[in-house]
Amino acid sequence: FHIGEREEKCIIEDLPSDTLVFGNYKVQRWDTHKHDFLESAPGLGMYVTVSAPSGEVLLSKLYGPQGTFSFTSHLSGEHIICFQSNSTRLLAIAGSKLRIHLDVRVGEHFFDESAVQAKEKVDEVHVRLVHLIEQIQHVSKEQDYEREREEKFRKTSEETNSNILWWAIVQTLLLISVGIWQIKSLRDFFIAKKLV
Repeated sequence: FHIGEREEKCIIEDLPSDTLVFGNYKVQRWDTHKHDFLESAPGLGMYVTVSAPSGEVLLSKLYGPQGTFSFTSHLSGEHIICFQSNSTRLLAIAGSKLRIHLDVRVGEHFFDESAVQAKEKVDEVHVRLVHLIEQIQHVSKEQDYEREREEKFRKTSEETNSNILWWAIVQTLLLISVGIWQIKSLRDFFIAKKLV
Protein backbone atom coordinates (compact mmCIF):
# COMPACT_ATOMS: atom_id res chain seq x y z
CA PHE A 1 0.00 0.00 0.00
CA HIS A 2 1.02 3.63 -0.45
CA ILE A 3 1.08 6.30 2.26
CA GLY A 4 2.34 9.84 2.59
CA GLU A 5 5.64 10.38 4.34
CA ARG A 6 4.03 11.82 7.49
CA GLU A 7 0.78 9.88 7.27
CA GLU A 8 -0.35 7.04 9.53
CA LYS A 9 -1.97 3.97 7.96
CA CYS A 10 -3.75 1.26 9.95
CA ILE A 11 -5.02 -2.20 9.08
CA ILE A 12 -7.41 -4.36 11.06
CA GLU A 13 -6.81 -8.04 11.76
CA ASP A 14 -9.60 -10.10 13.32
CA LEU A 15 -7.79 -12.56 15.60
CA PRO A 16 -8.73 -15.26 18.09
CA SER A 17 -7.20 -15.06 21.57
CA ASP A 18 -3.69 -16.39 22.31
CA THR A 19 -2.61 -16.26 18.68
CA LEU A 20 0.92 -15.50 17.56
CA VAL A 21 1.18 -12.96 14.71
CA PHE A 22 4.29 -12.25 12.62
CA GLY A 23 4.64 -9.31 10.27
CA ASN A 24 7.34 -8.48 7.72
CA TYR A 25 7.49 -5.16 5.93
CA LYS A 26 9.74 -3.21 3.58
CA VAL A 27 9.54 0.53 2.84
CA GLN A 28 10.38 2.17 -0.48
CA ARG A 29 10.52 5.96 -1.00
CA TRP A 30 9.43 7.71 -4.22
CA ASP A 31 12.36 9.27 -6.11
CA THR A 32 11.27 12.38 -8.03
CA HIS A 33 14.35 12.27 -10.28
CA LYS A 34 14.00 8.64 -11.37
CA HIS A 35 10.18 8.66 -11.14
CA ASP A 36 10.27 5.31 -9.43
CA PHE A 37 10.36 3.86 -5.93
CA LEU A 38 13.89 3.31 -4.56
CA GLU A 39 14.69 -0.19 -3.41
CA SER A 40 15.73 1.02 0.02
CA ALA A 41 14.94 4.08 2.07
CA PRO A 42 18.08 4.73 4.15
CA GLY A 43 17.53 6.69 7.33
CA LEU A 44 13.79 6.13 7.19
CA GLY A 45 12.16 4.03 9.88
CA MET A 46 8.64 2.96 10.72
CA TYR A 47 6.76 3.18 13.99
CA VAL A 48 4.69 0.02 14.35
CA THR A 49 1.84 0.18 16.87
CA VAL A 50 -0.52 -2.69 17.65
CA SER A 51 -3.69 -2.15 19.71
CA ALA A 52 -5.94 -4.82 21.17
CA PRO A 53 -9.76 -4.62 20.97
CA SER A 54 -9.75 -3.32 24.56
CA GLY A 55 -7.52 -0.39 23.52
CA GLU A 56 -4.43 -1.83 25.22
CA VAL A 57 -1.23 -1.21 23.23
CA LEU A 58 0.45 -4.57 22.62
CA LEU A 59 3.39 -3.22 20.60
CA SER A 60 4.79 0.24 19.97
CA LYS A 61 8.27 0.25 18.51
CA LEU A 62 10.47 2.00 15.95
CA TYR A 63 11.96 -0.24 13.28
CA GLY A 64 14.19 0.44 10.28
CA PRO A 65 13.26 0.65 6.57
CA GLN A 66 12.52 -3.06 6.69
CA GLY A 67 11.82 -5.27 9.64
CA THR A 68 9.92 -8.03 11.34
CA PHE A 69 7.54 -7.61 14.25
CA SER A 70 5.53 -10.09 16.27
CA PHE A 71 2.93 -10.05 19.01
CA THR A 72 0.48 -12.37 20.72
CA SER A 73 -3.22 -11.54 20.93
CA HIS A 74 -4.56 -11.86 24.47
CA LEU A 75 -8.18 -11.13 23.55
CA SER A 76 -10.24 -12.21 20.57
CA GLY A 77 -11.45 -9.48 18.24
CA GLU A 78 -10.22 -6.78 15.88
CA HIS A 79 -6.58 -5.79 16.44
CA ILE A 80 -5.38 -2.56 14.85
CA ILE A 81 -1.86 -2.50 13.33
CA CYS A 82 -0.66 1.02 12.47
CA PHE A 83 2.39 2.19 10.51
CA GLN A 84 3.88 5.70 10.49
CA SER A 85 7.27 6.83 9.25
CA ASN A 86 9.74 8.58 11.52
CA SER A 87 10.35 11.27 8.90
CA THR A 88 11.40 14.62 10.36
CA ARG A 89 10.94 16.54 7.12
CA LEU A 90 8.59 19.50 7.25
CA LEU A 91 5.04 18.93 6.12
CA ALA A 92 5.46 21.31 3.16
CA ILE A 93 8.34 19.32 1.65
CA ALA A 94 7.34 15.93 2.99
CA GLY A 95 4.98 15.26 0.13
CA SER A 96 6.95 12.18 -0.79
CA LYS A 97 5.10 8.92 -1.15
CA LEU A 98 6.11 5.69 0.51
CA ARG A 99 5.31 2.19 -0.70
CA ILE A 100 5.05 -0.44 2.02
CA HIS A 101 5.19 -4.13 1.25
CA LEU A 102 3.51 -5.95 4.14
CA ASP A 103 3.18 -9.65 4.88
CA VAL A 104 1.19 -10.62 7.99
CA ARG A 105 1.14 -14.25 9.06
CA VAL A 106 -1.39 -15.26 11.66
CA GLY A 107 -0.88 -18.27 13.91
CA GLU A 108 2.25 -19.54 12.22
CA HIS A 109 4.96 -21.04 14.36
CA PHE A 110 8.28 -20.92 12.61
CA PHE A 111 11.01 -23.25 13.66
CA ASP A 112 14.65 -22.62 12.98
CA GLU A 113 16.06 -25.26 10.62
CA SER A 114 19.66 -24.34 11.55
CA ALA A 115 18.91 -25.06 15.21
CA VAL A 116 17.51 -28.44 14.20
CA GLN A 117 20.64 -29.27 12.22
CA ALA A 118 22.90 -28.10 15.07
CA LYS A 119 21.28 -30.52 17.47
CA GLU A 120 22.04 -33.94 16.01
CA LYS A 121 20.12 -35.75 18.74
CA VAL A 122 16.84 -34.08 17.82
CA ASP A 123 14.83 -36.23 15.49
CA GLU A 124 13.45 -34.31 12.50
CA VAL A 125 10.22 -36.29 12.58
CA HIS A 126 9.68 -35.26 16.20
CA VAL A 127 10.18 -31.58 15.36
CA ARG A 128 7.78 -31.78 12.41
CA LEU A 129 5.26 -33.57 14.61
CA VAL A 130 5.47 -30.80 17.23
CA HIS A 131 4.99 -28.24 14.45
CA LEU A 132 1.91 -30.07 13.17
CA ILE A 133 0.46 -30.26 16.69
CA GLU A 134 0.91 -26.48 17.05
CA GLN A 135 -0.86 -25.95 13.73
CA ILE A 136 -3.73 -28.22 14.82
CA GLN A 137 -4.05 -26.25 18.06
CA HIS A 138 -4.14 -23.01 16.07
CA VAL A 139 -6.88 -24.35 13.76
CA SER A 140 -8.84 -25.48 16.82
CA LYS A 141 -8.53 -21.99 18.38
CA GLU A 142 -9.72 -20.38 15.16
CA GLN A 143 -12.71 -22.74 14.99
CA ASP A 144 -13.60 -21.93 18.60
CA TYR A 145 -13.32 -18.22 17.84
CA GLU A 146 -15.54 -18.52 14.74
CA ARG A 147 -18.06 -20.54 16.77
CA GLU A 148 -18.05 -17.81 19.44
CA ARG A 149 -18.59 -15.09 16.80
CA GLU A 150 -21.41 -17.08 15.16
CA GLU A 151 -23.09 -17.56 18.55
CA LYS A 152 -22.88 -13.82 19.29
CA PHE A 153 -24.28 -13.03 15.82
CA ARG A 154 -27.15 -15.50 16.31
CA LYS A 155 -27.97 -13.97 19.71
CA THR A 156 -28.01 -10.46 18.20
CA SER A 157 -30.28 -11.66 15.37
CA GLU A 158 -32.71 -13.28 17.80
CA GLU A 159 -32.84 -10.11 19.94
CA THR A 160 -33.48 -8.01 16.82
CA ASN A 161 -36.28 -10.35 15.68
CA SER A 162 -37.84 -10.19 19.16
CA ASN A 163 -37.68 -6.38 19.16
CA ILE A 164 -39.28 -6.25 15.72
CA LEU A 165 -42.12 -8.51 16.90
CA TRP A 166 -42.82 -6.32 19.94
CA TRP A 167 -42.66 -3.17 17.81
CA ALA A 168 -45.24 -4.67 15.40
CA ILE A 169 -47.54 -5.57 18.31
CA VAL A 170 -47.26 -2.04 19.77
CA GLN A 171 -47.96 -0.49 16.36
CA THR A 172 -51.01 -2.71 15.85
CA LEU A 173 -52.41 -1.85 19.30
CA LEU A 174 -51.76 1.84 18.68
CA LEU A 175 -53.55 1.75 15.31
CA ILE A 176 -56.54 -0.10 16.79
CA SER A 177 -56.82 2.37 19.69
CA VAL A 178 -56.58 5.37 17.31
CA GLY A 179 -59.29 3.80 15.10
CA ILE A 180 -61.61 3.23 18.09
CA TRP A 181 -61.00 6.80 19.29
CA GLN A 182 -61.82 8.20 15.80
CA ILE A 183 -65.04 6.18 15.58
CA LYS A 184 -66.12 7.36 19.05
CA SER A 185 -65.23 11.00 18.21
CA LEU A 186 -67.18 10.91 14.93
CA ARG A 187 -70.20 9.30 16.64
CA ASP A 188 -70.17 11.96 19.38
CA PHE A 189 -69.83 14.69 16.69
CA PHE A 190 -72.78 13.37 14.68
CA ILE A 191 -74.93 13.05 17.83
CA ALA A 192 -74.01 16.65 18.88
CA LYS A 193 -74.95 18.01 15.42
CA LYS A 194 -78.11 15.87 15.44
CA LEU A 195 -77.19 14.22 12.15
CA VAL A 196 -77.95 10.75 13.49
